[in-house]
Amino acid sequence: MAKNLVIVESPAKAKTIKKFLGNNYEVIASNGHVRDLPKSSLGIDVNNGFEPKYITIRGKGDLLAMLRKETKKADKIFLATDPDREGEAISWHLVQALKLENKKYSRISFNEITKNAVKNSIKNARSIDTNLVDSQQARRMLDRLVGYEISPILWEKVKRGLSAGRVQSVALRIICDREEEINAFEPQEYWSLDGLFNIEGIKKPVRAKFYGTVNEKLALAGEEDVKKVLKELDGADFAITDVKISERSKKAPVPFTTSTLQQEASKTLNFATAKTMRIAQQLYEGVDIKGKGTIGLISYLRTDSTRVSDEADAAAKEYIKDNFGENFVTNEDVNKGTNKKIQDAHEAIRPTYFDLSPTVLKEQLTRDQFRLYQLIWKRFIASRMKAATYETTSVKIDGNGYRFTAAGSKLKFEGFMSVYNSEEEEQQNIFGSNLTMNSKVKLDKMENQQHFTQPPAHFTEASLVKALEELGIGRPSTYAPTITTLLGRRYIIKENKNIYVTELGESVNVIMKSAFTSIVDVTFTANFETLLDAVETGDISWKTVVSNFYPDFKEALDNARDTLEKVKIEDEVTDVVCEQCGANMVIKYGPHGKFLACPSFPDCRNTKPYLEKIGVSCPKCGKDIVVKKTKKGRRFFGCEDFTNCDFMSWQKPYDMKCPDCGNICIERGNKIACIEPKCGFSCSKPKSE
Repeated sequence: MAKNLVIVESPAKAKTIKKFLGNNYEVIASNGHVRDLPKSSLGIDVNNGFEPKYITIRGKGDLLAMLRKETKKADKIFLATDPDREGEAISWHLVQALKLENKKYSRISFNEITKNAVKNSIKNARSIDTNLVDSQQARRMLDRLVGYEISPILWEKVKRGLSAGRVQSVALRIICDREEEINAFEPQEYWSLDGLFNIEGIKKPVRAKFYGTVNEKLALAGEEDVKKVLKELDGADFAITDVKISERSKKAPVPFTTSTLQQEASKTLNFATAKTMRIAQQLYEGVDIKGKGTIGLISYLRTDSTRVSDEADAAAKEYIKDNFGENFVTNEDVNKGTNKKIQDAHEAIRPTYFDLSPTVLKEQLTRDQFRLYQLIWKRFIASRMKAATYETTSVKIDGNGYRFTAAGSKLKFEGFMSVYNSEEEEQQNIFGSNLTMNSKVKLDKMENQQHFTQPPAHFTEASLVKALEELGIGRPSTYAPTITTLLGRRYIIKENKNIYVTELGESVNVIMKSAFTSIVDVTFTANFETLLDAVETGDISWKTVVSNFYPDFKEALDNARDTLEKVKIEDEVTDVVCEQCGANMVIKYGPHGKFLACPSFPDCRNTKPYLEKIGVSCPKCGKDIVVKKTKKGRRFFGCEDFTNCDFMSWQKPYDMKCPDCGNICIERGNKIACIEPKCGFSCSKPKSE
């Protein structure tokens, strides 16, 4: 009997596929890539058509020898790596490394690891898509050129061990730009005014928001505006002047893409993007389920598309009909793809077996696997269900020429919300069915409150992924490693989900913005993704993309070496005396920022924390304010006598007292503002600064 060999990436995937194929199939794993560019050198011949130099990855020699031995025994070889650019490239590298050119081999791919999908892929075996390979190769070349050519400059100018990346550097810039927006933000005061009204036939008082006059909407900018309205409403009679009852639909969500899964898992499960992808990979490759063996529980996890196969769509609707009722099954055409061509050949992320509900599998999955699977299962089932419908009531209450508005809603049909509801519903007024314009109204009390506009929120992993996707930076598979690299290099840190840039990250971003403008330009980077798409469709050669990019990049590199070499980063001598040898200590840079060290090293190894004074006195005790850092590396400003004084500020204090309230001032971009938001004082910095 003919022997067939199937090569996949991971042992877990091999185990899952093996059970679907007969005894005449051998399934083995390559454990990912077997060849890559060398780590010790650029590996690209920039003077000879950008030819790459691929070598066997260290430690893969024995594995390749075993694979070669197995291929010699096989009559036919199937390359079953993942169904994307990366997977296509791995298959191509396997052909080269295993010398399969004269062997009978085919490429097979499947969006889910199920018996039907695997068997159908063998029936529809094809040749390797060289356009996909070239697209991945172009991305690898560009990333290697940027990383290996810029990183040495950063080592020289900042410190060794730093790195720059094509997507990573743009992501860092986006984070730094947001930090600048937050620091430059000036809060604006505004007020809210709510009326609590007792309405005939309604048990609880109804909260209505101040709208303005009966003719126009009014903003309450300050307390004086509120006092004026309250004075004119004193003793006023109120009446309902309009009641509108309507129906509102809340549409079911679309199934998950890679990006939306990462965002939702971050928000609802508090998973880091890397963790989400790791667990999703486990669910895709296969989990051992009692009575079924090892089976893949979800479809392929790297996709831009919300499209679903007709078979899966029909099966999901049949499941909903049997378990929830026919009136829950949507009649709308929800099976739409995206405008992107990249991964639209893939389906959205969905369960592979709809009858294996989270409840059924709970005892057989780890806690994290269960939580992520439940999220995917519920979201997909919900996407095939009807919209939820609400009966909404809006009411206008007028008095003495002013208007208050109230709204309420009542759920009429649960629809998809019987399975999935990611957003908490706001507290709504509940109106009875007897509410009419003739219902009597009496004011119970007025409540007013001062507010200040808030700065843009710090990025979280979820919102950063969303921003990268919206800007067209990177692809689903790049988001998690990009964020992981930025955290690993300590360019950014996370505190309570929020992302903050570190001093080190700021330094790298400044160099990248000044010396490599195009690399950190959002539009430039997004345009490269479009070019890579064109390589995939065969409209442009990968070498054309790389050769067009390199000359300008080389010029920027040469300019950076010339201009940045003039910046000497010397050890700054301080007035702090080393108590062990009497020398003046110097400022050094470590993984966590600056510290004081004795210049007599290695004879004297004395070190101390570095407290950088900013020339401003503490408003509480009069001692110096210094730059400090949290345990995770986020910068703040505090009193040097931190054991006895608790003054701190996230924004840099300014050497000026507020003329209105006497508080200390802080810097907000090009403005100086009072540290107390309620004060509201701000002015421009002197032009000399």
